[in-house]
Order: sequence, then structure tokens, then C-alpha cells
Amino acid sequence: MKQHQLHPFIRYEKNPILSRDSVPYACNTVFNAAATKYNDKYLLLLRIEDLRGHSHLTKAWSDDGYHFEVEEKPWICPTDDPETEVYERYGVEDPRITRMNEEFYITYTAYGPYGPRAAIGKTTDFEQFERIALITEVDNKDVVLFPEKINSKFVLIDRPGGFGGKRGDIWIKESPDLIHWGRARVLLAAEPGWGGFKLGVSTPPLKTGSGWLVFYHGVRSTPAGNLYRIGAMLLELDNPKKVIAHTPHFIFGPEESYERTGDVPNVVFPCGLILEEDNTIKLYYGAADTHIALAEARLEDIVELCMMGPRE
Repeated sequence: MKQHQLHPFIRYEKNPILSRDSVPYACNTVFNAAATKYNDKYLLLLRIEDLRGHSHLTKAWSDDGYHFEVEEKPWICPTDDPETEVYERYGVEDPRITRMNEEFYITYTAYGPYGPRAAIGKTTDFEQFERIALITEVDNKDVVLFPEKINSKFVLIDRPGGFGGKRGDIWIKESPDLIHWGRARVLLAAEPGWGGFKLGVSTPPLKTGSGWLVFYHGVRSTPAGNLYRIGAMLLELDNPKKVIAHTPHFIFGPEESYERTGDVPNVVFPCGLILEEDNTIKLYYGAADTHIALAEARLEDIVELCMMGPRE
């Protein structure tokens, strides 16, 4: 295959699509946005870091998926509930949005003095937000929820470990009620190579005729710092604990100046995608923990690349 086929994503020519100057209030950076469509509009749920270094989530809207307007105030901030405040004291981070029927579930990283842990909430109108539960212990993040029940159970993918320089692998688990999770299994383990330090799921699973398509990030530790790049895998539709295949190499990585330079250099970090009617994938990603950018690829090209890789 030719180089452009091995790395099929094409960056939007006017990247980055959102930066600090796009936000109508004072902040440090904007990055790592969840994505969905609501009322025929594109919606990004932005992670915005304030001047203290703490994160909250703010909405941005678009008619075309390229030009976004950021709302004037945050939407989801750390909770003041006395029972759980300590776990979100330093911020709410890296959201993902999964639609199930008319409800939109938002998974995110709650960050506090004890480290990161995963949380979940929901909305039906993107006005009211209902927290459901903290769903993992600490040292766990990168959580995505499947958009339908499988064998009558909710299913999610997460990444226990990987905090504070530890190795991190991708796991999968199930729940009857979104609160109590179990039957955890390793889904994909970090191995020497482009993602040899740690892996983490990036975007919510996308149902295709070939299986559940899931993008994930791999981290390589180098003398110059960590390098974040993207791969993809296919999971069985009826048994997503089974990996059908995954890309044999990374398919998207930092190249442009806005990805190479910033608060955390050499990072591309998707948290959201939108599949268009023509099978174009819009992948929204954080760039160097400083901007939000957009890249596009054909669904069939990503599936083909997965099938080129190792099969279980």
C-alpha cells in the first residue's frame, strides 16, 4: 500500500479549529473534545483548562462540523457534592459522549488528590446534566461506553493503570446498571513498538458491518518525552471482548507544528468522532494539549487497515 493509504487521515486545512482565543472567557488551553450531533447541529464538549490548571467542560456548536462557536460559560464543572467533591477537586477531564436511544451518556475522568478515576453521567437535552456514579477506583481513565447493550449488559472499555509512569493496557467490563462493573478482561495489551509504554481507548465504539470499530492511542516513551499516536481495532459485534484485528502500525501521529508544540508536545488525542452519511469519519482530537483539530478519513480505509494487522 502507498503511504497515504497506510496513514489515511487528512487534516483539515484550517487546523486547529479551536484554540484558547476561541473561548469567550479566560483560560489556559482547550483540547480533548467529545463529539456528537444534536438537533441537526455538531456538538463538541471541550476540555478547557483554567488558569489554575484545573479542567471543566464547555459546549461548542457548529452547523458544518468545521466552524464552531464556544458557549460563554462552562457546562460541567467539578461537583460540590460533599460525598464526591474530593474526587473531582482538581477537574473533570477528557469527556466522551455515547448516544443510547434519546439519552446521551458522558464518561469523563474525575481528577482529585488521589489521582484519576472514571465517572459517568447523562443528559437528554444538553442543558441538564445528571451524574450517575464514579465507576472505577483511582488510577483509571480513558473510558468509553458502547452505544447499545450487549447480551442485556452495558459494556465499557477503560484503562486501569498507566498513571505516574506505570504501564497501561486496555480493558473491557460489563454492568447491569451502569454503577456496578465486573467481569473485567484485558482487551489489548501494550507491546514493544509504537505503543509500547501504554495504550488507552480514544473514541466510543462505532458499529460497522465488520465489527465494532474503536480508535485507541498508543504512547511511546522517548528520551525527548512521550509520543502519542493513534491506532484502531475491530471487536466482534456479539462478543466485544474478542478482538477481530487491529492496525499493524499507528495510522495517525503528530506532524504539524500545532501537534508538535504546546503544553504537552507531540500529542494527538482524539475523544470524539462523527460518521457522516457518505462514510467519512470526522475525528476531533486534542493537539499538544493546547488546541482542538480535525482530521478526516474513509470508514472503509480504516477497516481495511485493521484487517491488515494481527488477528486473534
